[in-house]
Amino acid sequence: MSDPCIICVAITGSVPTQADNPAVPVTLSEQIESTHAAYEAGASIAHCHVRDDEGKPTADPDRYAALMEGIKTHCPDMIVQLSTGGRSGAGRERGGMLPLRPEMASLTVGSNNFPTRVYENSPDLVDWLSSEMIKYNVKPEIEAFDLSHIFHAALMHKRGQLVGTPYVQFVMGVKNAMPADRAVFDFYRATVERLFGADAPWCAAGVGPQQIVVNEWAISTGGHARTGLEDNIRLDKNTLAPSNAALVQRTVALCEKYERPVATTAEARGILGL
Repeated sequence: MSDPCIICVAITGSVPTQADNPAVPVTLSEQIESTHAAYEAGASIAHCHVRDDEGKPTADPDRYAALMEGIKTHCPDMIVQLSTGGRSGAGRERGGMLPLRPEMASLTVGSNNFPTRVYENSPDLVDWLSSEMIKYNVKPEIEAFDLSHIFHAALMHKRGQLVGTPYVQFVMGVKNAMPADRAVFDFYRATVERLFGADAPWCAAGVGPQQIVVNEWAISTGGHARTGLEDNIRLDKNTLAPSNAALVQRTVALCEKYERPVATTAEARGILGL
């Protein structure tokens, strides 16, 4: 297998804290430094959240703007993907950073359970977020926490609410949502191919100890991979990950194992149609 593999690094998220792992980057300067190291290790996409002065998640567009500026300064050609996730704000506040015109943003097109709450993505909000992404020329990454999300993405694509070939990411291992199950993973892959075509790119993310498992499934079957401290703070049961770069390096090693070159940022843009 020789197709390049895109590595996305989810640098901080909304949940992990430095009490969980001191390497979790929280301040803007920490996030920029951590992203730069991950970029040098092989990541071509930075999946970004921001925190407020107390370290709590926020959707503050000014903080996103500062983070984007810092990443572009130190990693000029890296693809920046901003999160519109539900832990960072309520309603349309979640898309308030889209006028910044990042190349990509996450988009979850349906609701599901999280460990202690419902991750609510109402049809009206999903439609509005997708319209804002079209307006500002932002490529959505469809975060699929459930099979229905893939089918709804296909419906949105048919309606013209998603421009170009959709890029779907399977998110597996979140408690109370879809577990990291190989048969389900293979069905997800087959469903994307059936609905969007054999050449449609896709990605997979595993949460916690399932990160390395899902990384290997994706890389070995032609998909792309997400890693990073947002999803997993450990290298193994007894060892905290020392950095986002260390998790990227682990993913690069899997690419080498399966003889897949790590995608450059230019190759990633070509694969994703950016």
